Amino acid sequence: MPFSAIMVIAIPAGPAGPADPASIEPCLRRRAGFTLLELLVVMVIIGLLASYVGPKYFLQVGKSEIKAARAQIDGFEKALEQYRIDTGHFPSTEQGLRVLFAKPNNEPKWSGPYLKKAPPPDAWGQPYQYKSPGEHGEFDLYSFGKDGRPGGSGEDADITNW
Repeated sequence: MPFSAIMVIAIPAGPAGPADPASIEPCLRRRAGFTLLELLVVMVIIGLLASYVGPKYFLQVGKSEIKAARAQIDGFEKALEQYRIDTGHFPSTEQGLRVLFAKPNNEPKWSGPYLKKAPPPDAWGQPYQYKSPGEHGEFDLYSFGKDGRPGGSGEDADITNW
């Protein structure tokens, strides 16, 4: 006669039989969500990280605006030099930077446009200041910075071509 082994696994039975959902549910209910304390701890950690990273992020934004203004001033200087080569002089203060894009009426040697589009405002939305003859060179080209007023320090400092 062949010998066979039978293995029996015992499953604890609840009042409604094996694997009673009513007996499992209390365990799941205790682990289903987060406690208020756990949520508060996470919110405090997120707040601390934001207070550390936020100022560094906004400092970089200010630096990038200054770099953009310097780059625009550099581009305007090159266009002004090209204008001078063609016409023999820099535009007057009254003519301003617009002559780099649109031909003035009284300039027969104008070979522009020297800029692809009209001169944009500075990084803070203010027009660039142009003076010819300048106090610091043949012409002065500058932005008043974030505050829009002469002088200042940091982000409020003037960005100049001298």
